[in-house]
Amino acid sequence: MAKLTAVFFWLLALGTAAAFIVHPIWLPELVSAQGVDVDRQLIFTLGIAGVAFVLAHILLGIFLWRFGGKRSGRALYWHENPRLEITWTVVTAVVFVGLGLQGSRIWAREYLTEPPASAMTIEVTGQQFAWNFRYPGPDGKFGRTRPDKVDDSEGNYIGLDDSDPAGNDDITTQNIVAVPVNRPILMIVRSRDVLHSFFVPVLRFKQDAVPGMGIPVHFTATKIGEYEVACAELCGMQHYKMRARFLVMSDADFNAWLKTRSQ
Repeated sequence: MAKLTAVFFWLLALGTAAAFIVHPIWLPELVSAQGVDVDRQLIFTLGIAGVAFVLAHILLGIFLWRFGGKRSGRALYWHENPRLEITWTVVTAVVFVGLGLQGSRIWAREYLTEPPASAMTIEVTGQQFAWNFRYPGPDGKFGRTRPDKVDDSEGNYIGLDDSDPAGNDDITTQNIVAVPVNRPILMIVRSRDVLHSFFVPVLRFKQDAVPGMGIPVHFTATKIGEYEVACAELCGMQHYKMRARFLVMSDADFNAWLKTRSQ
């Protein structure tokens, strides 16, 4: 039985390694510039974890094969080995800290660096249970918003203040957002009520929407198409409804789409 179990662990290790190499089920399509580093970091991390997984199961199988049979005699007590324990603790710590530093470099690039000057700004505001998007008009400025102006029945989902001239040309949409391809986008993520999480898998972009905060994150979409936005934070009984269309368009199509929305 012990040898059969050893073979099982060996097959499990080899099967897992083969599945990782062939990856019949893998990440969704990548359509963003910053997602290249995210995928590279993920694959590197999975590779290290996979090597450790395979080695551990092969070693486990060896011990089962060699020592798993019924043997007579008393069990032997093996005292701890400080040198060995220090070695594997230090190696594990170095690997974990190294992966953390690499990941923080990618994180810092998105959150601690300024977007290019050519970036287009879009506001996204989550609410139970929809996504609201706002573009500045030709003046390039967002109008003032006020909580007491929020009125879903009038379509004023984010509380635009009509007394502020800067907001007269603002363009708002619900559950549909479009961006021009290969142009940097600065997205300011907000929430109107509870925690939400703006998630576009193909962009490798996910940002929590926190009440009372406007969190800026920038990205660049690189492939024309229609993709899905999801809420990745459980936000209520109708959380499943928080989906939106994410459109990546050519410059001409985007300008035409924006013009239609402004009318």
